Amino acid sequence: MRTVAIACLGWMATATFVASYFFARPAALRTVQILAALMWVAYGWLIGASPVIAANVLVILAAAWTAARGSRDAAPDTAGRNWAGRRVPGSSLSNAPG
Repeated sequence: MRTVAIACLGWMATATFVASYFFARPAALRTVQILAALMWVAYGWLIGASPVIAANVLVILAAAWTAARGSRDAAPDTAGRNWAGRRVPGSSLSNAPG
């Protein structure tokens, strides 16, 4: 039974990570990726796979770091605004109406 539960955790981590790519907002994508990576760390710990643990700790750190940068570094949308709704100076769309 324990082996089945561990395998289920691995498959849930896989499904969660794949699902993260269907989120339109970068913050949501990173949050779901962090959740999936935490699941992978737990899975790696349960099966004794240090490479799985190390790779996913790096994913957690990278996702947390990019999330911490916040919306100020977000790419402009089609109206020349970033995710916070502010105009992005120097963007090719910064002169767009709106």
